[in-house]
Amino acid sequence: MKNLFLSILTVLSLAAFSQPGVFQPGDYRDGIYDKENAVNRRFIPYTHLREGDVVWQKRVWRELDMREKTNQSLYYPVEPVNGRISLFQLLSKYILQGQIIAFSDQEFQIPMELNAIREKINKCDSVEQSSFTPDGAEVLTKIFQCDSTWMFRGIRKYQLKEDWFFDKQKSVLEVRIIGIGVYTYDEEKDAPREQFWVYFPACRPFFAKHEVFNTKNDSERRTFEDVFWKRQFNSTITKESNVYDRAIMEYSKGIDALLESDRIKGDIFRWEHDLWHF
Repeated sequence: MKNLFLSILTVLSLAAFSQPGVFQPGDYRDGIYDKENAVNRRFIPYTHLREGDVVWQKRVWRELDMREKTNQSLYYPVEPVNGRISLFQLLSKYILQGQIIAFSDQEFQIPMELNAIREKINKCDSVEQSSFTPDGAEVLTKIFQCDSTWMFRGIRKYQLKEDWFFDKQKSVLEVRIIGIGVYTYDEEKDAPREQFWVYFPACRPFFAKHEVFNTKNDSERRTFEDVFWKRQFNSTITKESNVYDRAIMEYSKGIDALLESDRIKGDIFRWEHDLWHF
């Protein structure tokens, strides 16, 4: 009888604690609902492309400046925030996990060692720390400190290597990004410094699972895959495929370089326009 009474008391206690409004461990969340869309999303695979269906192709390189307002959703946050990371934080996360390979060249022939990537991300330097003796004398001591977030703040630009082509099977002009180059700012040389390249198709499964901040609506945040798929970024063409294999800055400066970039973009548009002009 005593055991029966204890069993009933235990059941009533559990029922009281499981009533609506009583939170249990694991019920606490930073939001009003569980976000499952972005976490479970999968990227849309490219359609099969035959060599015989490509009747025209042009390779261009684009520069995404992180100082432009349109591209700031790729740059921020510079410090990890719960539920949201920047593009470089995403790349470094999966590179260090071994799921994305970083290359030292944009032809994806020379993969980089993980130790080399860690050395790039973790910037260590000696700094002087002051302390005082009991009699008030200042003592300077050199200590060794490492900063693992300096590159999050130091990202200056990304470079996209992409191919524009016309598929006669579908009668459409399409573009596919081949690779992404990461550049930081070198204060000593006052110029961007190339860090590494990643193969874009290998990054797409991870881009589809992470959200990008939407300034208009917090419940309609797109993923990194959406940003690149829908071309929701601002960029400047810095090079096109040419016989000299030279970039625009090698033969044009200032406003002339911007005009040359617009000319290349206009040539691609006019090629498609003239194709359907009768």
